[in-house]
Amino acid sequence: MFQLNEITATAKQAAREAGFDLVGIAPVADAAELKYFPQWIAAGHAGEMNYMSARDEQGRLKRASLSHVAPWARSVLVCAINYNTAQPYSTQASATGRGWISRYAWSREDYHEAVMRRLRLVEHSLQRELSGAGLGAPDLITPDLITPDQTTPDLITRCYVDTGPLVERVYAKYAGVGWIGKNTCILNQKLGSWLFLGVILTSIELEPDLPAPDRCGTCTRCIEACPTDALIAPYKLDSTKCISYLTIEKRGAMPQDLRDGIGRHVFGCDICQDVCPWNRKAPATSVADFQARPELVNPALDWLAEISAEEFRRFFRGSPVRRAKRAGLRRNAVIAMGNSGERNFLPLLDKLARNEDEPLAESAVWARRKLSSGQ
Repeated sequence: MFQLNEITATAKQAAREAGFDLVGIAPVADAAELKYFPQWIAAGHAGEMNYMSARDEQGRLKRASLSHVAPWARSVLVCAINYNTAQPYSTQASATGRGWISRYAWSREDYHEAVMRRLRLVEHSLQRELSGAGLGAPDLITPDLITPDQTTPDLITRCYVDTGPLVERVYAKYAGVGWIGKNTCILNQKLGSWLFLGVILTSIELEPDLPAPDRCGTCTRCIEACPTDALIAPYKLDSTKCISYLTIEKRGAMPQDLRDGIGRHVFGCDICQDVCPWNRKAPATSVADFQARPELVNPALDWLAEISAEEFRRFFRGSPVRRAKRAGLRRNAVIAMGNSGERNFLPLLDKLARNEDEPLAESAVWARRKLSSGQ
């Protein structure tokens, strides 16, 4: 008969061998933080991210409780990998004619794929271990075949990287991977916050780790540094004001009252992490998958504003930047031009103001007016 402590040790060792920097086990029991999720959704803080408010057949928010979507789950294996690179922070970028792409999107491969590939290795190791302990053929069983009234001695697993119906950072806290900072990011005492998270739900109850203690203390630098006041309170984010949301998820025209705060960001935002004291000594990763493409660190705004459909497809194939779509990336670049103070962009903005893409044209008119007025 297998011992749970042995299986837990096997899972953690497999995670380390797969390249994860941190690994921990969280219980499935609903965490206190999740009770605020329905309130967050009801307040409209998810904006146009409709997937966040997905509900089950009973009308319950899926992300509010794992028991809604995975009644068979007993433990959550949380893995984290450092993606920080030895490049300047956005707060150190001074080239006014260039934009900012969030640190996590600098590599050639989408991090979802890179992290999932590693999670699968861990999952297979766990399955092999339990299969060898006489638990049958777990890889033939899928969670879709399990109902709340059924039990099985076999292992059931499911892997998620951002796209699953659960709030990963909550389980990362209870797995001891890190605490949830006031900027709502996971923070680790040694690695900082530049972490990709991946989780594996399991149908066996592994030995849980202790929750990570909150070490933010009285610091509020992330809240004070947010240009759009998206951090409306400690640990509380209004996504509709967040630069990451506005430059990635928001379609159509950008709210005018938030454009100044966008600065020169064209995809995502790192400010609340850049100013965090826990990231001062954050180590750089040596993982090849996460090394930066130099051309994406402070890319030229005029290049992004005029990028063709073919060049966008070719250059950003497999990249997270594709999520913003070409139209969104061009719109963002134009707004960044308006915030750049560079009057040499005026001829290009005159041209783009006549573009058939209405949000792009309107943004160009706004940017041209701002540069002309010297604001």
